[in-house]
Amino acid sequence: MTADRRALPSPASAARYEVGYAKPPVETRFKPGQSGNPKGRPKGSKNRRPALNEERLKDIILAEAYREITVRDSGRDVTVPMAQAIVRALAVNAAKGQHRAQRLFAEMLTSTERQNKALADEWLETAINYKIEWDGELHRRAVLGITHLPPPLPHPDQVKIDLNTGTAWIEGPATKDDVEQLELWERRHDEWTHELESLRAHLEAEQDERVQRIIREDIERVEQTHRIIGDLVGKLRSRMIG
Repeated sequence: MTADRRALPSPASAARYEVGYAKPPVETRFKPGQSGNPKGRPKGSKNRRPALNEERLKDIILAEAYREITVRDSGRDVTVPMAQAIVRALAVNAAKGQHRAQRLFAEMLTSTERQNKALADEWLETAINYKIEWDGELHRRAVLGITHLPPPLPHPDQVKIDLNTGTAWIEGPATKDDVEQLELWERRHDEWTHELESLRAHLEAEQDERVQRIIREDIERVEQTHRIIGDLVGKLRSRMIG
């Protein structure tokens, strides 16, 4: 039988094996069929391919675009997102007369305004259709005497349209959550109003100066809380109108 040249050396030959350059000791050499890295590549290695639903390059770009950096502006250091710094530098170069920067900035500005105009037109069309459809539905309910169905939010009367400017907006609460939040703080404002009125009436009826002083302190605290809640209600209403 022909000897297999790939066979492992016998113990006798191993004993005669010389250790030296490129000849490690037999006991430290890799065994046939044994991997040099039995555990494989560690988890989360740099070369991991993204899953089908991942867009790692887009995440990297967005992270860099909104990473804050420090730049000089009018002789002082300001912190701005990277994207803002790039746009600002482009605008400054355009203002200095650099033709390439002027062309790029003009294209960017035109594209942005075009997108904003498209969104405004879409919102105007949506508002007009909403108002027409719900006006018709509410008229149908009135004619048929249907009263058990809830009114829409926002109500079509809240949808304001200015065809001269091509704008539309909503006055008042637009969702159920808006209504509930506004009503909650209005109730609390009313409660503090009643508390304030009660304390003032108590102060007028009280004859003891020491007790009057205590009531006045209570009135100051209640007035402060009443004012804070009143400001909050005003802001909520303004936000809904605006």
